[in-house]
Parts: sequence; C-alpha cells; structure tokens
Amino acid sequence: MIIRKLKDIRSSDRNVKSDGWESARLLLADDGMGFSFHLTTMRAGCELRMHYRNHLEAVMVLKGTGSIEDLDTGEVHPLRPGVLYALDKNDRHVVRPTTDILTACVFNPPVTGQEVHDETGAYPAAQSDRVAAE
Repeated sequence: MIIRKLKDIRSSDRNVKSDGWESARLLLADDGMGFSFHLTTMRAGCELRMHYRNHLEAVMVLKGTGSIEDLDTGEVHPLRPGVLYALDKNDRHVVRPTTDILTACVFNPPVTGQEVHDETGAYPAAQSDRVAAE
C-alpha cells in the first residue's frame, strides 16, 4: 500500500513547475501502478499547447474555469469543476485557463516525474517504450 500526503509532495522533487503550470506527482512510473496520478494547477491567462504523442491522459477539473481546444478539429469546450476530458487519441490541444484551474490527471503509460514538454508539447516516450520499439 502506498500512502502519500500532498503537503509532503509539494516540498519534494515530485512537485514539478514549468511555464504556466505546477504539478504534484503523487504516483509515478517507479511506483509500479501502471499509470501516474498528478494534481496539476494551470495558471490563469496562460495558453498551454500540448500534444502527448506517447501518453494517454484523463483530466478532471476540480476548481477553476477556462477552455480546451482540439487543435485538429477546432472544437472548443468549456472547462469548469466536474468536467473531465480524456485525450484518448493523443489529441493535440491547447488549454486556456481564465482562472487558475486545479485538476486531477492520470497518465498511461506513467511518467517518471521529471519529463519536460518538448517543442511539440509532448513528453518523451518512456525508456521501456523506446526499447520495445527498436
């Protein structure tokens, strides 16, 4: 059984900050769960372009408002507490928070916790994924 406290994660290297967002990585690849679980805050006024080519992600909005745009279809959907979006097709998207948005996120495959978005907005494939593809 794994027990973690958010306040402990916030003061550790599992709390990752970048331009426009901050993410407390509560479960990561090395926890062996097959997914990672994060509490992420996206900052008001930012435009966050992402494209997880190597991961699927589900996001539940807990607090805040904004919108998400599917960059392939141009569809824009409002974000508010109680809305879930799932990037089930490695969807290229942009999130535009009008207020700070607090979310609970699940990634499959799990992230290691130290990934940085590349120039396309993606995280790199997990090492085991790269080895399997070679």
